[in-house]
This record gives sequence, C-alpha cells and structure tokens, in this order.
Amino acid sequence: MEASGYDVGDADTLDRHGYLFGEKLGPSLSPLLHQEVYRHLGLRWGQVCLDSSDMGLFLKLAQHPNFYGASITMPNKVAIMSHLDDLTDECRAVGACNTVFVRESNGRRLLCGANTDVVGVRDALGFNVADPATAYHNRPALVVGGGGAARGAVYALRRWMEVTDIYVVNRDADEAEALMSHCKTCGYGQGLSHVTTEDEAEGLEGPGAIVACVPDAVPRTEMEMRTRRMVDVLLGKAAGRGVMLEMCYNPTPFTALGALAEQHGCQVVLGTEAMIWQGLEQDRYWTGLKVGEPAVEGVKALIAAKVAQPCLEG
Repeated sequence: MEASGYDVGDADTLDRHGYLFGEKLGPSLSPLLHQEVYRHLGLRWGQVCLDSSDMGLFLKLAQHPNFYGASITMPNKVAIMSHLDDLTDECRAVGACNTVFVRESNGRRLLCGANTDVVGVRDALGFNVADPATAYHNRPALVVGGGGAARGAVYALRRWMEVTDIYVVNRDADEAEALMSHCKTCGYGQGLSHVTTEDEAEGLEGPGAIVACVPDAVPRTEMEMRTRRMVDVLLGKAAGRGVMLEMCYNPTPFTALGALAEQHGCQVVLGTEAMIWQGLEQDRYWTGLKVGEPAVEGVKALIAAKVAQPCLEG
C-alpha cells in the first residue's frame, strides 16, 4: 500500500499497523516520521493514510488485532472523542484528540485518546530556545489564532512555560471569546486577555513566547489587516527578546508572520519542530518504548531534508 508517496507496505504484511485519519491529507510527513522511529526501534510497523471522515469505517479498522493506533487530523479531532473509551487529561482540557492508542483493561481492548499537540508546543520551544528564563519565563505570551491549535498553545504555555499573562489576537472576535471561555472553564484560562485594538496592544508589555496558529495567508479583510497590525505592534514590543513558534508549515514553514517576527529581532522556531515532537510523543504512546537519541536525530534529518526542498508537502 502506498501511503502519501512513502511505501509503508500493505498493512497485512506488517507486524502492527496504524492510520493517519483525516481529510485532504496530501503527501504527508507523518508516515515518514513514524517509519523512521520504527526503523530505529527494530519494529516492522507502519502508518497508512486514511483520507476520510467516515468514523464508522475508522472504528471498524481499529478493531483489527494488529492495529496499534492512529494520528487524527482535521476534521476528525473533535468528532472522534465521543467514540473513545477514555481520554487523557490533556485531551479533555484542550477538547481535541490528535492521537488514538490502544490499552488493555480487565481483558477489554480500549481505544483511548490523547493530545500530543501540546507536547509539540512545549518541546519545540524547550529544545530550541537556549535560555527560556530570559526569553519567556515570567513574561507575557501571545497566541495568534482562536481554533483548536490555539487552545493547545494556551494549555502548553500555562502548564509548562512559566508565562504570566497570555494575549490572544484573532481576526474573529467570537472565536477568540469562545477560546477564552473554553480555557477558563477547563481550568487553564488564568490571565487570558483578548487584544482587540492597536492602541490596546501599544499599552501592553512585550510578549516573550509567541505561538502563531493561523494559516500563512495574505490579510485581505479589514479585520485580517487590523489583526496583522496588532501582531506587528506586539512583536515590536518584544524588544528583540521574544521567540515565535510558527505552527504553520504547509506548504512551507517559512511564513510571512515568521518573517515579520525576524524583522523585529525575534527568534523563529519552525512549525516542523512542533510536528516532530508531537509525533515522537505519539510513538511513546503506541510502542510503550523510549525513543532514543539516534531515532530523534534520524527524524530531524529527514524533516530537515524536506524543509530544504522548494515546497514542503504535507
């Protein structure tokens, strides 16, 4: 079976198999990443792309005795949660599942959900910033966006990154307010504020950690242009000490927001870093094994080679 341009073999020829379950997958880096990990672990495992939102089909496939789990992407991250037997605390808090894994309990085979996107945010910053204490500890943070990725960013910033206030800037005011309400209801919305004007942004302390959770699109509407100006103001107030994690990496991790951050003297961490670290956390759930440094370095080299290509696909 050909999965996104990377041959993982027919599922029936593998000792264990999993899926990348979502729509409009295109050529994806996910099977490639996991295959490299399995190679280092000596496992005849593989991940197959399931380009679908058919939940019944996925749940049927998940009953195969050799199924080990799945990466879940849009539009299935929320829809799948009600079909699972158990959820991790992070999955419940963020309200989205990007990982399905299998556990045995009292002779029953359980399908469980996790959210490793939050680990991707944590480790992308943690492993790429030389001095977190100076860069973002005890400083405000900024999240650009209002969807599921933004909720995960707020969760990671509040739980692990030792930030003070968290500013939210988003083109859709209702979405931003819904984000804040969700985070507060789930217990990690302390210090959240929705920044709505450039004047308001001018009066704020500069952010340390900045997580951008929006597509790399040219602002066209008045609200989109105003949002970009607010981000510009806040990046300027970071005073060259901030670090931006640019979550967007498709079709390229080199985005307009990332370029804007660099113009203001901020360090930019590519979205492929978050993708790598959330994927490695998935493999820990699936295999129960420690993913050693050789596997980590192998994955980094593969992804770096993709990033070096003119256009990153998936």
